[in-house]
Order: sequence, then structure tokens, then C-alpha cells
Amino acid sequence: MDITSSLKSLLLAIRQYRDSRTAQHAAQLHKQVEGISHLEFDRLLSSAHFLPTECVSGLVELAGNPNTSPALTSAIISLLAQLGNDDASREILHKGYNLTSTLAAVIHCHSSTPGEPLVLQCLQVLQKLTYSTHSFQFTSYIQELIAFLLTNIQSQNEEILVHCLALMANLCRDNPSVQSHIKSMDNVRRFYRTLFNLMAHNSLTVVIFALSIVASLTLNEKVGEKFFDAQNIHQTFQLVFNIMVNGNGSLTMKYAVNVLVDLLKSSRIVDYLTKYQHLSACVSQVLGLLHCEDPDSAATVLELLLAMCCVPGLRSQLCDVVFRPARPKLRVAAHGEGAGGRKPVCGLALVQWLSSPVEGAEKCLLQTLQLLNELLEESLGAERVSESVLNFVEMLLPVVLGLLKGPVQEQGDAHLRKHFQRVTHISTLLLTLCCVEATRSMVSSQVSAQLCLSQVEILLSCCHSYSSLTCLSPVSSKDLSQLCAEALLKTLELMSKLRQQVKDMETSFYRILQDQRTVTPLALALTSQTREQVQTGLSLLLEATPLPDFPLSILGESMAANNALQRQAELSAKRVAVQEAPPPKTNGSMMDVSKGYGSMNNLVEKIQAGLELQEQTKDPSLSEVIDVYEQKLAGFASKESRLQELLEAKALALSQADRLIAEYRLQRAQAEAEARKLAGLLKDTERRREDLQGELSNQVLEMERAKADMKLLLQHKDRLQKDSEEHQVLKGAYNALLNRFNETERLLKEVQAAHMSLNKQNDALKKDHKMLQQQKDRITSTLQEREEEIKSLQSDLKNKNSDITGLHAELRSKEEELKLEEQKRRDLEETVDLLRKELSKTEQARKDASIKASSLELQKDQLEVKLKQKEEELNKNSAMIAMIHSLSSGKLKGNVNLSL
Repeated sequence: MDITSSLKSLLLAIRQYRDSRTAQHAAQLHKQVEGISHLEFDRLLSSAHFLPTECVSGLVELAGNPNTSPALTSAIISLLAQLGNDDASREILHKGYNLTSTLAAVIHCHSSTPGEPLVLQCLQVLQKLTYSTHSFQFTSYIQELIAFLLTNIQSQNEEILVHCLALMANLCRDNPSVQSHIKSMDNVRRFYRTLFNLMAHNSLTVVIFALSIVASLTLNEKVGEKFFDAQNIHQTFQLVFNIMVNGNGSLTMKYAVNVLVDLLKSSRIVDYLTKYQHLSACVSQVLGLLHCEDPDSAATVLELLLAMCCVPGLRSQLCDVVFRPARPKLRVAAHGEGAGGRKPVCGLALVQWLSSPVEGAEKCLLQTLQLLNELLEESLGAERVSESVLNFVEMLLPVVLGLLKGPVQEQGDAHLRKHFQRVTHISTLLLTLCCVEATRSMVSSQVSAQLCLSQVEILLSCCHSYSSLTCLSPVSSKDLSQLCAEALLKTLELMSKLRQQVKDMETSFYRILQDQRTVTPLALALTSQTREQVQTGLSLLLEATPLPDFPLSILGESMAANNALQRQAELSAKRVAVQEAPPPKTNGSMMDVSKGYGSMNNLVEKIQAGLELQEQTKDPSLSEVIDVYEQKLAGFASKESRLQELLEAKALALSQADRLIAEYRLQRAQAEAEARKLAGLLKDTERRREDLQGELSNQVLEMERAKADMKLLLQHKDRLQKDSEEHQVLKGAYNALLNRFNETERLLKEVQAAHMSLNKQNDALKKDHKMLQQQKDRITSTLQEREEEIKSLQSDLKNKNSDITGLHAELRSKEEELKLEEQKRRDLEETVDLLRKELSKTEQARKDASIKASSLELQKDQLEVKLKQKEEELNKNSAMIAMIHSLSSGKLKGNVNLSL
């Protein structure tokens, strides 16, 4: 079953149970409530449709009815708590449906049994509903709820103590009416004592709740001045920071942040916090909480940092912590990076939330951009910009520019709203960076005209699409067109700043100013109620007015239309206020108006039908009918205008009456509180007057004694003055020695660290020395073996040389014999005819001799190859010997000459 069908069934069950409170109808309604609680619905209350509005109104009415069964009331409260799953829905339940008073009434009906599950459930829902809520209607049920909370806190009922403290902290925070009501109660001093005792509780959650209540009630009172004095305030700071870092979950951390934010509203405590010596360390620990992946915890931490940025003294200290570079580690060898390359460690925690993939981190992203804008504005406004800030900006720019991606229209209005806010904050941050030349050059080197132009085109198309929604929403909330216009103006202002530094930026800037679509956001800025937007619009108007194609007349018409729409929106808001709580006469007049509207619509339809019929039949009698209807229509129009004026006057009178009633209630509460306070002061004054009369006589006697003591004290004062001067001298010497001791201790730690690293290096060198010694021994033994082999090879080489010389001698003899044989052959050729027979023999002998010579040549070649191989082996051995000698002693005692 879809959500619409379920809501229709639930509304039917509510009406049936309201008409007839039978068990069957109660069971049917309980079934419908449990059935719809299992469905998925997102921002159902924000849709402002008729069906969910009627269902929630009926459920709140039934929950506040004491005749409703506790089981059904518990189921209804569970469903309402499920509906208020986000901040916007909780605000609607609190302000639109007055659920706070309803739950207070339920608690009042069951106040006799505070341990009942229904009471605990109401307290839990009220705790979520009233968190960070600064205004609500102070009814009698709220007074009874405060009395119930005071009773259970003073009795220290452990079952509901935590929830009562949390709810009391929510009610007291930034609510003057509740604070004055509690301060005017008779048992307020006992309540203060109970809170002071609870600060020694074992649970950190209970401690921070009690501290939050004390800070809200007594911060500007004498009790608060005594509690948050110079002696206790540093312990309070340490306690709050410890609870933030080591608390029991995100809820405890949220209330700790609220306490510190409330304390920052006092100039006296701000002065104490500025002088707190451990502030930098505490802020560093708080910034370390940003490394988590919980967006709620990160948003709480960023809220605290933004609150600290609003204090001038803390703002500079926060900049020092965030932009402080990482401390260099002590190294023996200088292989690390230089000091200029170190990035701020705390700043990295902020940068990671700019590109965090965690779901629901959009709020953290916007808070981070706003915080970085505040910090960089402070740091860049100094006389000299530090190197760490420039390094951080260099690291930040690519991440920030990576966020500028165009939205997809199909993803809905929520995505567009987030994108517009993101572009606005990014442009504001880039504008802050453009205030200094060093950072402006970084921005201009990474921002291109095409990037700005694409963003402006996307924003112009979106602004043109949503221009019809302008000023139709309530004044308290920004619609899409206003957000889009603000983002567009910031982007144009950025283009104006960078038009001289970025290529093609000036051409793109002037082209956008002459686009007619720019008129709508510019008119919104000039007619805005925000001073900053008006100033931005005027600066852009000064740039655009000299341009030839700037549509100045269209801008004037658009501004006039915006003023008319704003006036119409204010009047419609007053009419809505009248319809929400009208008197009986106003109800009758509004019914007449609705009937007039219905009859006028019928008349218009009949006239249109009559005109069509007149075109077809051309009947002259119809003109008379039309005249009659026109007269009636004019009468209804005049009546409508009179009723409209009456409604506007009535709405104005009602708003004035509501304001006067609220002022009267506030003045009456203040007057009653002042009267009670004056009565108490009168009683105290009478009692003190009687005491003072008795003390006056004693003071006269003591005055005479004091004169005698004064002389002694003056003498003692002189001695003390001398002692004080000596103490100052000793104190100066002590401070100098203390500084020297701290410096010596720091140097000692550095030397100890260096000594430890040198010891480790010495051990490693000893191990290496042992290994090299063993390797040297092995190489020495190997060297001796190689020397013996060389000697044997040298002896073999000598033998081979002797054989070669013998073979050479034999070869020479053979060659001489060959020459002799050739000479004989030449002689025999002359006598060939005579000695043919002897020639054949000689030829045979010559053949034998040539065979022997060829065999000798072959043997010679083989011996030469073997000789070359031996020479290569000798060269290798000689190189190995040289390497061994160089490893062992570095020098050879003799040069071995192995050349042949």
C-alpha cells in the first residue's frame, strides 16, 4: 500500500475514533498507526499537503486527550517521533502543531508515576524536539513540566534523571521566560545545590547536562560569577574539552559544545579563555575529532569552531592552530623535505570534509567552507602572510575547485538548493583569497574563464526557470530563485575580481552582464533586505551601466515587479495568519468570500458559454443577460475589494494584538519576578539592618583596636615591602633559571633521541664489520688457492713455451730442407729430359715433404689457439687476483707481468 492510501485510511480511522471511542475503533486506529510507521516517508511534513496535515493534527489532538489509552498514545507518539526525523520536520511539529505542549500535558497526566514507559517516551521525544529551539509558547503545561523536571532532578530518580536533565538544559538554553520562571521559584537555591552536587556524578553525560543548566541560569548572576570565577574557570574549560574528546557519544559532545558556546557569550569568560594556557592543545584535540566519519559529530565540532571565530581574540589563536605546519621529525641523515613543503596537519582534517564521500556530509561541507573563509580572512589580513598559510591555500584550491560541478536538473530541488549554497560559499572563499596578491595569483593560475562561464550559464538557466517562484515563499525561508541569484552574484563578483589576471575573463564578464537573463538576479539583489546583497548588486550595476546592450529598462521593471510581489507576499502571510486563528466574525466573512469566489467562477463560466452561444445563434436577448451579469460581477468585485480591505485591516489588528499580548505577558512575568525579588530583598534588608545595628557597636570598639593594630601593620608592611622586593629579584632569577632548565631539558631530549639513533647505527655498523671480516677471511683463503693455481699455471706455461720453441726450430729446419728441395727441382728441370726417372722419385719425395709441412702447420695453428686460451685464463686470474688484493689490502705488493 502506498503512502497516500495509508494516510487516507489513517485519517478515516482518526475520525471514526474521534466520533465514537469504542474498543473496535481504538484497535483499528492502533493498527493503522503501526502500519504507517513501517512505511518509508521522507520530509512528509515539509510537503504542506492537506492529507498529512490533517492526519498529524488529528494524532496530536488524540495524544493530548487524557481519555486516550496509554498504548494508543505511545503508538501515536512513536509515529510522531518517526515523522520528525530531521530538523525541518521537528520545527514544524514544534511550532506548527504545538507538539511540545501536548507532550507536556501527557507527562502532567502521568506525573504521579514518573517511571512509566509512556513518561520516559515523552521525555525522549521532548528532548529531541526542544534541542536548539529558542522560542516556544510558554503555557501552563510548560510550567507544570518544569515543576515535574525540578522534582525528579532534586529527588535524583536514576530512571529518568538523564532525560530530565537533558530536557531542562534544552528549555533553559536561550529562553528568557523559562529562566525567569525558574529563578522566581522558592526552591531555586536548593535546585542550584542539586546541580552542583550532580557535577561530581560518575557519568560525564549527567555532568555536562548539569553544567549546561547552571551556565544558562547563572551566567550573568552573582552565583555564576562565583562559580565561573578565575579559580574555577580553568577547571571548567578542561572539563568541557575532556568531555568533548572523551565523551560517551555524539549527544554528550553536542551538549558540551553548547556549554562552551554559551560561555563564549560572556566577555569575562572570553577573556579567561583567551588567557587559558592549554587552549592550543585543546583546540588541536577538538580538531582531531574531525578525522571521524560521523557527519553529526563533525557538524558539532565545526559549530564550535565557527562560534570561536566570532571572538576576535580566539580567532587569531585558532588560525595559529589550524595553519600550524607539522613539526619536523629528528633525522640523522638529511633526506627529508624542507620546511616549506610541510602541510598543516590540523588543516588537513578540514580539507577532508570538502571531498568526503560520507552520506549526509553536505552540512559539514558548508560549515567547513564558512570556517575556512573566516580563518583565511583573519590570516590574510595580517601584515605578513606566513608560508604555512600559502602552502595550505595551494593545497586547498584544487579541492575547492573540484567541487564546482554543474547540478543535474532531474535530481530535484534539494540537490539544486545544496549546489547553490555550495557555489555561494566557494565563491565567497575565493573572493577572500583574492584580497592578497600572493593568493590571488594562485587563484588566477587555477581558475579559468571557461569554468566561471559554465557555472554562470548553469546558474542563469536555473534562475530563469525558478524566477516565477520569487517572493512567493515565506520571508523566513529562502526559495530556490533567491539562492540561485545569490550564487550567481557571488560568481560574477569573483569574475570581476579576476578579470585582469585571467585570460578571456574580462570578455566573458562583460558578455554575461549584457545578457538579459542577468536582470532577474540583479533585481533580486537590489530589492533584497540584506545589505551585502544590495552592495554586491550596486557594484555590478556600476560595471554594467556603461555597457551599450545592458537592459536598464527591463531591470527597472523587474525591480518594480519584485517590490509588488514582496508586498503581496506580506499581505498573503497576514491572511494566512488570520485563517489559522480567526474570530467568529472573520470566519463568516471568509465563508462569504469563498462563496463569492465560487459564484464568480460560475458567472465567468456562464458568460463564456453565453458568448459561444451568441456567436452561434446571434440572439439579441443574450446581451441583456450579459449586462445583468456584468453588473452583478462588478458588485461582487466591489464587495470582494471591501472584504479584502477588511481582512487586511483585521489581520493587521490581530498581529498588533498578538504583539501587545506577548509584550504584556513578558512584562507581567518580568514584573512578577521583579516583585518577588524586591520582596525578598526587603526581607533581607530588614534582617541585615538589625544585624548591622548590633555590629555597629562592636565595630566602634574594634576601630580603636584596629588603630593600634594599624601601626603594627604599617611596620609589618615595610618589612613585607622589603621581602617583596627580594622576592621579585628571586622570582626573576627563578624564571631565568626555569627558562634555562626548559631549554636544557629540550636540548637533552633532542640529544637523547640523537644518541639512541646513533647507538642503533653503531650496532648496525658492528654487525656489518663482523660480516665483512668473515668475508675477508674467506676471500684470503680463496686468494691463496688462486695464487697456487697461478704458480702451477705459470710452470705449465713455461713448459708449453719450451715446446713451442722446439717446434719452431724444427719448423725452420723443415723450411730449409724445403728450400733445398726446390733448388734441386729447378736444377732437375734443366736436365728434365735426361733425369725424368729421377724426377719422379724426387717429385714423390717432394710430396712427402709437403705433407709433413702441412701437418706441422696444423700443429702450429692448434698450439697458437691453446696459447691464446691460456693467455685469456691468465688475464682472468690476474684480474681476480687484483680484485682480491684490492678488497683485502687495497694494494698489491708486486705487479705480476703475464705478457708473453
